[in-house]
Amino acid sequence: MKLLTKTTVYFLLIMLPVFAAGAFYLYAKFNTEIKHETDEELVNDQLQWMRYLDTVSVSNPVFGIHTPEFNLQPTTKAAQEKHTIKGVRIYQEPENVYSPFRQLSQVITIHSINYELVLRKSLIEKDDLISNIIYVMLVAFAGLFVFVLLSNWLISRKIWKPFYHSLHMIQRLQLNKLEQVTFEPARTQEFRQLNTVLNNMTARIHQDYLNMKELTEDAAHEMQTPLAIAQSKLELLLQDETLTEAQQKSILFSYDEIQRLSRLNHHLLLLAKIENQQYPITEKPDLCAAAEKYLLLFEELIKEKSLQIDTTFTSPTPWPLHPALTDILVSNLLGNAIKYNFPQGSIRLQITPGTFRISNTSTLPAIPAPILFQRFKKHHHQGGPSNGLGLAIIKKIADSYQLSLAYSYENGWHTFTVAIPD
Repeated sequence: MKLLTKTTVYFLLIMLPVFAAGAFYLYAKFNTEIKHETDEELVNDQLQWMRYLDTVSVSNPVFGIHTPEFNLQPTTKAAQEKHTIKGVRIYQEPENVYSPFRQLSQVITIHSINYELVLRKSLIEKDDLISNIIYVMLVAFAGLFVFVLLSNWLISRKIWKPFYHSLHMIQRLQLNKLEQVTFEPARTQEFRQLNTVLNNMTARIHQDYLNMKELTEDAAHEMQTPLAIAQSKLELLLQDETLTEAQQKSILFSYDEIQRLSRLNHHLLLLAKIENQQYPITEKPDLCAAAEKYLLLFEELIKEKSLQIDTTFTSPTPWPLHPALTDILVSNLLGNAIKYNFPQGSIRLQITPGTFRISNTSTLPAIPAPILFQRFKKHHHQGGPSNGLGLAIIKKIADSYQLSLAYSYENGWHTFTVAIPD
C-alpha cells in the first residue's frame, strides 16, 4: 500500500468515528434542548391555567373541556404539590398514527375539590424540525468531511512529491550512468536532508564503480600478459629434446595449470564486469543463430561422443541480452551438456521466443540444489580442466537481465531452463 493511500485510510478511520460521535452528540443535544423548552412551556401554561381556575366558578364551561392538549376532570386522588412531566404517544385519527407529546400532569385543588390537570404539547413539528436540522447537519458534515479528506490528500500529495520524485529517480538508476543523477534540493527540511544523503551516496557508489571498473580492466591487461608469456616460454621448453620424460611431465603440468589460471582469471573478470553492468543491451541478438553457431563449433566433440542432437527452434528469436553474454550463455550450457554426457547419449535443444531449454543424458546424479550455482563448486566430482564457474556465470547473467533460471533432473536427464518472465 502506498504511503499516501495508507495516510488517507488512517485519516478515514480516525475521522469517521469522530464525525459519527459529533453527529450523535448534536442530535442528542438538540433533542434534549427541545424537550426542555417544551417542558418550560408546559409549566408556564400550567401557571396560567392555575391563575385562571382560581378565579372562576365550578360551573364554568372550562371544567367540561377535554382535548388532547387540555384535560381537567375530578379525581379521588390526593392533591400533589409538584407536577410530573413525561413523554407520551397519543393516537391521531386523521393521520391514523400515534404521535409524540410531552405531558404535564398534577392533581390540584379548586374550590375544595380535587381535579387532575393534564396539559400536553405536540412534538410533531419539533421532531420535523430536528429531522430537518439533522439532515442539514449531515449534509454539512458530509461536505466538510469530503472537503477535509480531499484537502488532506492534495496537501499530502504536494508535500510528498519530492519524496516520490527522488524514489522514481532511484528506481531508474543505472550503475554506469550514475554521474547523470542529481537529486534536486527540496523545501522540506527532511526531504532536503534525504536528497543530500542520496547525492553523497550515489557519488560514492559511482566512484567505487569507477574504481572497480578500472581495477578489472587493469587486472585483465596486467595478468593476461605475464600468463601469455609464461605459456609461450613453457611451449618452447616442451620443444627441447634434451629434456627427460620427468621434466617434460612437470613442464606439461605447469603449462596446464597456467592455462587453467588464465581461464580462471578470464571468468572472474567476466563475473566482475557482469556485476558492474558493463554489458548494456544495445541490440537483441538471435538466440537460435547463437545456438546453431555453437553446434557447428562443437561438431567435432559431438561426433567424438556420437551424440544425438534434437533441436526445436523458433526462428528468429531475439533475446534481451548483450551479444557477448548470449554467446557465453549458449556455449556454457551446451558445453556442459556435451562434457558430462556419455558416448551415444542425447541432447535436446528447445528455443522459443521466451524460453531456452537444454537437456542432456548423463550417468551422473542430480546436482544438489544448495551448491548448484555456487562459485568454485565442481559438480559431480568431475575431472578435467574446470574451475567451477560456468553455472555461476550463467546464474549471474540471468540475475543481471531479470531472467529466470531453473534446473531439474528426471530419469537420467539433466535440464536447464532459462526464461523471460511474463
